[in-house]
Amino acid sequence: MAVTQSGKPGLFTRVSFGIGGAADGIKNNGFDYALLFFYSNIMGVDAGLVGVALLMALVIDAVSDPVVGYWSDNMRTRFGRRHPFMYAALIPTAVTYFLTWNPPEGMTGNDLFPWLVATTILVRLSFTFYDVPSSALSAELTSDYDERTSLMSLRYFFGWFGGLTIQILLFRFLLVPTEEIPVGVFNIDGWKTYGTIAAVCIFTCVAICALGTHSHIPNLKAAPPARNLTLGKIFSEIFETISNPSFRALFIATLCGLIATGISATLNQYINTIFWEFDNTQIANLTMGVYISAILALIIAPLVGKTFGKKRGAMTIGALAFTIAPLPVFLRLFGLLPPNGSDELFLFIISITIFDLSLIIATQMLLGSMVADIVEDSELQTGRRSEGIFFAGISFIRKLSQGAGVITASMVLAVAGLSQGGGVDAATPEEIRMLGWGYGLTLITAWTLMLICISFYRISRESHADNLEKLKLRQAEQDAG
Repeated sequence: MAVTQSGKPGLFTRVSFGIGGAADGIKNNGFDYALLFFYSNIMGVDAGLVGVALLMALVIDAVSDPVVGYWSDNMRTRFGRRHPFMYAALIPTAVTYFLTWNPPEGMTGNDLFPWLVATTILVRLSFTFYDVPSSALSAELTSDYDERTSLMSLRYFFGWFGGLTIQILLFRFLLVPTEEIPVGVFNIDGWKTYGTIAAVCIFTCVAICALGTHSHIPNLKAAPPARNLTLGKIFSEIFETISNPSFRALFIATLCGLIATGISATLNQYINTIFWEFDNTQIANLTMGVYISAILALIIAPLVGKTFGKKRGAMTIGALAFTIAPLPVFLRLFGLLPPNGSDELFLFIISITIFDLSLIIATQMLLGSMVADIVEDSELQTGRRSEGIFFAGISFIRKLSQGAGVITASMVLAVAGLSQGGGVDAATPEEIRMLGWGYGLTLITAWTLMLICISFYRISRESHADNLEKLKLRQAEQDAG
């Protein structure tokens, strides 16, 4: 049964919306951590060409994301504004992801470049048609300040859970060595099976999200009346919408935060193996700890948002998280931790990592919910509901910032003298020390800039309630007139 927009969506709706985030988690993990390795090291495509393919897809995203967002804001059908896009993306998202990991038999090396370009662009484009409209539903399923936090918390939880689960499946159970292939990562059949399983999971998650929220279509916001629109008018309205000060603050904050995430994701491999000298079992246990972090974040984010408000809550737990993250590295640099190889050190690091990551995920959840609250603030200024454009902007900045963190991490490795690899045996004590300082200082810098940007966000619980009341009065005046 559908509920009013200001009400509380039922558990089935909330979980269905949240599961939709798993599709993004699966796709993002594949593209962020495996695509370059698969096509360059396994299939023999020049790594530079893989980067070119990803860049070409990003250029397409720069146009498609805002266009799809604007289009879904103005779509007029009996199935509402968002769901036609979600249903249209259902099959393409799964098929194109499957094809990405199942290239034509007998084609290897740079001959695969056109295939890679085509599938990469099609995957990103089809996900845009799904992700932007489905994410925008968070601002339509409810206008309640705290319920939006709950919705986005579930979305991020399933994103982390789904992405991690498929990643573990790939590297622990599919990429297994055989008599002919002694090194498991070169097991092409394992990669192909991964592509099939991931595609099926993506299809299922998209379908659950679309069907699970379908009953709410009659109560979702309707599209504006039909207008004569030119291309210039469309882009004029897009730029007017994204000029909202709170959106600009979150846009740049998201960029800085994701650069920090990219730095951490890239350098953690070096920190774990070279700085801490953890073995494969310990690293696997750290990875499994992400499940606990995601569960803790699902509890922390709604509680903190309700107690302190989203902006203050995000800044508070964000500052705590980003202080804790590099703390063990700094403690080691000053000789204040047990030696490498000791059980005490690993217990300390895994405990800190699980807790700290839960705070980082909770911060992401609160920031996602803050985007939804911009919708009514912008509607008062422009007279238009623009959920699609706002979530399209955040979607694009996520894609744009993925490479920036990796580039920054590469610079840290170059300065430390570790860019040529070789592991802990090839690293000198000074190089390891430089790695630790570079890791800690770049993270603190990126996260500090993120928190500064969040401070310019203007919407509080009280101002959101005031926006809703003003919109209600405006609608009553329009109905009376």
